[in-house]
Amino acid sequence: MFSLKIGFFAGLIWGLVRWLATGLHFTSVSQGFVLDPFVPRAWLTGVFWQFGGLAAFIAMSMLAALVYVALLGRLPGPWPGLIFGAAWWTLGYALAGPYVGALPPLKRIGWGSIVTDFCLFLLWGLFIGYSIAFELHNEAAREPDREGSQGSPQPSS
Repeated sequence: MFSLKIGFFAGLIWGLVRWLATGLHFTSVSQGFVLDPFVPRAWLTGVFWQFGGLAAFIAMSMLAALVYVALLGRLPGPWPGLIFGAAWWTLGYALAGPYVGALPPLKRIGWGSIVTDFCLFLLWGLFIGYSIAFELHNEAAREPDREGSQGSPQPSS
């Protein structure tokens, strides 16, 4: 359940950041690129489909968080999350995206879009990976509570 919550917030936060990057023309790839294989491309420019694209990105992020826990959940630190984000970018932008027609080939997207989206996916993967790793490796939270053992005097018998 925790990983689904992490995935939801990863999708919401980084989906909104990506929406801002699209609005500022840092990337030419529409916010609704996840929905592109399922609806006509002309629809994706409307506000309704932009929110639909954000919802699809949140759903994809929740799925990604479950995948992360299953495959990399026991690895500590930020590096597995960065690699995870790079792998999702590679899968979506370089392999599956052009194959299913959701994205043009990398040589037609442009360097600005490639760099922006790659960095956003790195941060998205870092958020998911580091949040899950922190929760799974937080040894301090598993320590027994030693209330009264430090700082407060114990009654003597």
